[in-house]
Amino acid sequence: MPLADAPKPLLPLWAGVLTSVAGGLLLTTAFPALGWWPMAFPAVVLALVGLIGRRLWSSVLVGFAFGASFFFVNLYFTARYLGPVPWVALSMLEALLTAAGAVPIALAYRWVPRILRSTAARLIVLPMLVAGLWTMREQVIGSWPYGGFPWGRIGVTQVSSPLAHIVSWVGMSGLTFLMVLFCAAAIEYVRLGRFRAPLTVVPAVAVAVLLLVVPQFPTTVSGSLRVGAVQGNGPAGYFDVRTTQNEVLAAQLEATEPLIGQPMDVLLWPEGGVDSDPTTSATTAVVLNDLSSRVGAPLIVSAVTGRDGLYYNSSLLWESGAGAVQTYDKRHPVPFGEYVPDRAFWEPFAPDLIGLIGREYTPGTAAPFFDLNGVGVGLAICFDVIYDDVIWDGAQDGAEIYMFQTNNADFRGTDENLQQLAFARMRAIETGRSVVNLSTVGTSQVIAADGSTIDGLPADVAGQMLTDVPLRTGLTPAVMIGPAVKIVLGWGSILALSAVGIGVAITRRRHAETPAPEGTGVSKNA
Repeated sequence: MPLADAPKPLLPLWAGVLTSVAGGLLLTTAFPALGWWPMAFPAVVLALVGLIGRRLWSSVLVGFAFGASFFFVNLYFTARYLGPVPWVALSMLEALLTAAGAVPIALAYRWVPRILRSTAARLIVLPMLVAGLWTMREQVIGSWPYGGFPWGRIGVTQVSSPLAHIVSWVGMSGLTFLMVLFCAAAIEYVRLGRFRAPLTVVPAVAVAVLLLVVPQFPTTVSGSLRVGAVQGNGPAGYFDVRTTQNEVLAAQLEATEPLIGQPMDVLLWPEGGVDSDPTTSATTAVVLNDLSSRVGAPLIVSAVTGRDGLYYNSSLLWESGAGAVQTYDKRHPVPFGEYVPDRAFWEPFAPDLIGLIGREYTPGTAAPFFDLNGVGVGLAICFDVIYDDVIWDGAQDGAEIYMFQTNNADFRGTDENLQQLAFARMRAIETGRSVVNLSTVGTSQVIAADGSTIDGLPADVAGQMLTDVPLRTGLTPAVMIGPAVKIVLGWGSILALSAVGIGVAITRRRHAETPAPEGTGVSKNA
């Protein structure tokens, strides 16, 4: 079979850059605080059409334009208190990774039509490969370097849409894949221009029907847990002024007072709600013992703990008289926020900012799970919630409810806390579990297994909730096959692209070696 000519760019380079910028800006509107979830679809379309037919460096430029316009806006909250350096550094890194990930997508658009020229290949194979490569790019950004930063996953934009239930089957990576698959299939349908052939629209329609019709995977109600949750609104941020020792602890205690004397199964405090180490401070331990006795229930609190010369951001299950009976240490400390990787290299670039991070938090190794008097509690501390492994491990260990402790004090007045809340809501749907998402300053909510709000507190005020939270059992497909889905979609797309590339190379070589027809006087490789 002769090798087809490489497709030409669908748009001139300048137009491809502009559509990518427009796509990146449009995608930011799909995330909270605006939360215009339908905008994610035209954003993906604009990002893809700029890559069609591109060669190496032009695809890098187009991909960078999309990544920069998205991340510089979406991550602007990082500049709220720390200034432009961390915002520019993180946004630029994410944009460069997005640019690198645009190259395989552009190659798919160049290679597949050259060796698979059927209409079915254009409508099904090419969109599936493009969607897999986009998903792979999200996974790389979410895991590298220094553990990655999976914040801008497009799947999470659908938390308030009719598509959110899909994550219970395939997880957020699977939802990203299906969203991009729909967009890429729609693009190919339009490009082929086969509007009078109804069957050519079937792939795009089939994906749309799948997204809308499949219900959320059901889990089983197994009782309820009465949870007291306290948002103390104390000075928990890096730049908050503290006038006395243990001021955050005092704020938490004061906000807890209205709950004293009311029956509960557990009292939950947010990340950093205890600003001294109760495992080494006898005074703080006495305060927590007394509180546990007064509420008549164990506590789940959070503090920085020290062991063997190392520091951890820890969640503690505290019982009166026994102290910390179970401990979970944050598995994913934030690089350049809770520790500085390669400090000697990075410190000269921003010595004042790096100097703010005096303690190096060590990643934890314990399971994100507490056994609370026979009830399984899944855990995540702040940005832990954006990492799939923490959530899936908690469910597999037997979690019937999740309790997420966070501290958004350094992002007051930004979209960060609402975007993190969107992740918490999506995790509830993904696992089929209720979630208590509790912050020192907000946004704090009790979330049902379908992502709806059961209870909540306004931001930037002290308050408390006492809520009967449903417990659920049964593992969703997203939890059971989530790791396999990520491997198949991610690495599978790379292997598929490699196979297509090999096919192009073999076909080109055979075409070059084929002698010209007699009488022409030239060979085909002339």
